[in-house]
Amino acid sequence: MNTIETYDFKGKRALIRVDFNVPLNEEFTITDTTRIDAALPTIRKVIAGGGSAIVMSHLGRPKGGPENKFSLSHLLPYLNEKLGLTVKFADDCIGQSATDLSAGLKPGEVLLLENLRFYKEEEKGDLEFSKKIAALGDCYVNDAFGTAHRAHASTAIIAQFFPKDKLFGYLMDGEVASLKKVLESGERPFTAILGGAKVSGKIQIINHLMDKCDNIIIGGGMMFTFIKAMGGEVGSSLVEDDFIETAKKAMIDAKAKGVNLLIPTDTIIADAFSNEANRKTVKTDQIPTGWMGLDIGPETLATFQKVIMDSKIVLWNGPMGVFEMENFAKGTEEVAYTLVKATANGTYTLVGGGDSVAAINKYKLADKVSYVSTGGGAMLEYIEGRVLPGVAAIEA
Repeated sequence: MNTIETYDFKGKRALIRVDFNVPLNEEFTITDTTRIDAALPTIRKVIAGGGSAIVMSHLGRPKGGPENKFSLSHLLPYLNEKLGLTVKFADDCIGQSATDLSAGLKPGEVLLLENLRFYKEEEKGDLEFSKKIAALGDCYVNDAFGTAHRAHASTAIIAQFFPKDKLFGYLMDGEVASLKKVLESGERPFTAILGGAKVSGKIQIINHLMDKCDNIIIGGGMMFTFIKAMGGEVGSSLVEDDFIETAKKAMIDAKAKGVNLLIPTDTIIADAFSNEANRKTVKTDQIPTGWMGLDIGPETLATFQKVIMDSKIVLWNGPMGVFEMENFAKGTEEVAYTLVKATANGTYTLVGGGDSVAAINKYKLADKVSYVSTGGGAMLEYIEGRVLPGVAAIEA
């Protein structure tokens, strides 16, 4: 398999699929550049190696055809500044302008194609559409982990037109390597910290990790479905009644497989869903009527911290409480700092999923854990044991 380090880009036009699906404000200014910044090393590598880069991405969810608010042209000022050159722009991702501009590219130049999703064929994984994009370049680099779980034209189907010239970019390489390390290295103890609001969104992961983990820590709103499944009183806390039997089964399976399933024993409760609400700490199974649990309590936190510190590998997906509210952020914040401490002690720590990444960024700790995954949905599907089309297309 080709790698970004060993592939010779000299004189080649590299078609790079990136994930530039970034948030824009009313003035079309980028409000969070994380995804673009993550792809820059790959683009730089191509042009430094004597190649030219044809960059393609989607942006937003255009309904049917071109819309100015979803045009990738809005990203040009930032790209020009970051790459220190004038990025060329094709006002279409296929057709004459794209063909002419890509044909005229010189080594060291970068061309940005217009939004791929202006064509319905992109999301349909259309073969003819893939072929038209493929005709623009000499090799294919997938660096869009955020869309690796989609079998779209530009993320998976296109790879077949480059049987000997397809590879991962740096970001994709790092993502896949970090996930493989966590799920396949066999280092123990392996602990998964799963938080967030709902059991329904995490049950596939819980089930898949049962065969790989020593400890599964449950936090966030979904803990109350487990507490209720054990017969506890949860007051007005968030509960998915449809998943009580599922939670019971997970607890039975964990016991049978010798997995330590840690469910919070105390919680910080509030009499309203508000930062200003009255609050107190109670046992998780003794929440009074009209009160709701919004964070893990100190006793639970101490238990979780010990397990994290004793682990060799830790995967964190999902907050411990409503960390957007200062009075219910302590559990999430302390878990983040414990991960940093464990990392410094040699534990491999992977943080992924929107809210966990938001938390680690909020406390400015991203560079103090082993790896922060950029692809929420893709990462979760990989952990669930599913094949990601964007990964499989390159590895095939």
